[in-house]
Amino acid sequence: MSRVLEVSLSTDKIDAIWGADNTIAFNGDGANIHLEDTTDSPANLEKIQLCARGITKMKIAAIKLSGNWSLEAQWHFWQGAYDAKGTPEIEYATLEHAQSKTLQDRVSVYSWVKQIVNQTPEELSPMNLATQAAHYLTSLAPASVSYEIISGDQLQQQGYVGIHGVGRGSDRPPALLVLDYCPAGCENDAPAAALVGKGITFDTGGYSMKSSLGMLNMKCDMGGAATVTGALALSMLNGLQKRVKLYLCCAENMVSGHAYKLSDILEYRNGVSVEVVNTDAEGRLVLADGLIDASASQAGVIIDAATLTGAALTAMGDEYNALFCMDDTLAQQFDQIAEREYDLTWRLPLTAKHAFKCPSDYADTANSRAVPGGGTGGASNAAGFLSRFVEKPESWIHLDLAACFVPNANSLWSAGSNGRGVRSIAAFLNQL
Repeated sequence: MSRVLEVSLSTDKIDAIWGADNTIAFNGDGANIHLEDTTDSPANLEKIQLCARGITKMKIAAIKLSGNWSLEAQWHFWQGAYDAKGTPEIEYATLEHAQSKTLQDRVSVYSWVKQIVNQTPEELSPMNLATQAAHYLTSLAPASVSYEIISGDQLQQQGYVGIHGVGRGSDRPPALLVLDYCPAGCENDAPAAALVGKGITFDTGGYSMKSSLGMLNMKCDMGGAATVTGALALSMLNGLQKRVKLYLCCAENMVSGHAYKLSDILEYRNGVSVEVVNTDAEGRLVLADGLIDASASQAGVIIDAATLTGAALTAMGDEYNALFCMDDTLAQQFDQIAEREYDLTWRLPLTAKHAFKCPSDYADTANSRAVPGGGTGGASNAAGFLSRFVEKPESWIHLDLAACFVPNANSLWSAGSNGRGVRSIAAFLNQL
């Protein structure tokens, strides 16, 4: 039987033998994480996560958190302990019932988000992504969830030119999941919110092909779909009693004799025509279909999430997701929630003028600018493109998920999905 490492929090000064700059000290069957105090400050929580990550690297199979641990301290320990190759078994410290449920719900939802993002592209086809998401949400509230999946030629027949156009180059058909979470008593209500997720299960770049290195982690390009699914799941577990619609726009961006091409023009159902000048700017093309449907639902607020642009990564690094919103009050509201949830965002510019930053001589707009990386302001220009497909841009939030995936394991995170964005969207839904 594996021995269990007991881990406690301590405000005592660490013994000199462990080094003044270290945080963790071992003694017999236990370890102490030394902090100046036990408040849930970002600095303390990061130290706890660092220690958990270090313990996991030691291949310790079982851990018991002993003594006084807050909800957030235990949550951040789990985040550091999670590993794509296998997470240690953790016995959590005592919490009051409501907090214990919150912790277990987070662990459950984030585990689902991480495993689906970390699946190989061969395992996760567009239809598989849509089906897994639908089954997961249905399992949480069978009486309140209904859905349909539109796929393959049905998409073309029903005018979903973006999802079908991007996905038609693959042997595995594209798919759109339309899911309705409608608790009892909400049947006649317009949705309080609509969520739209980019679900590109693998992105070669199409004919604007990525390099081998640039393609290596493109299984994560469905991170937006995983994020909004996880957010809805977490909000449901937290007692959400408002109607919410979910749209997952799923496709593989592949090269073949029937793939979409540069100079193609897509005619969207809302009357906007789009010239394709970069087949690697495919995420905004599939999201456009979802945003049209979300607008038609008359939802009070629309939130889309996508691993959309390299420009957001360049601007934000790996700690913040990029927030775009045309309404200052709504942006501030979401930002405050994200900060409270330790799920940070940073607002980047978006005005009505950004809708015209990708001009075309042949269509209403191009899907990018025909320069490397989409040129300067690429993240804002992509958001501006999306704004063309939202009826009420003042009630819309766009999240460019710069911080939701870790290409290589580091001192805080295992490689792969980290779930950044799930808590903030879920908490936003729960306060509607």
